[in-house]
Amino acid sequence: MVIPTPLRSYTGRREVAADGETLAALLFDLDRQFPGIRFRVIDEQGRMRPHVRFFVNGEAVSDLAHPLRPTDAVVIVPALSGG
Repeated sequence: MVIPTPLRSYTGRREVAADGETLAALLFDLDRQFPGIRFRVIDEQGRMRPHVRFFVNGEAVSDLAHPLRPTDAVVIVPALSGG
């Protein structure tokens, strides 16, 4: 799993391994390893934060129930803003 620069203070590195049969389960495993990181991408109601995008094998995913295979590549991408 590729970790974006704004979240690397949690992991200390660009890529980490996490397991889960769904995107939600993968994020719980990620938070187990790196406490606090899940809250940065998932809100209090358990929904994806609007400024974060998830990609699985290069395809945008907007459902936390999205099934994952052990070989899937997951990338978290924070939205950019500015003026």
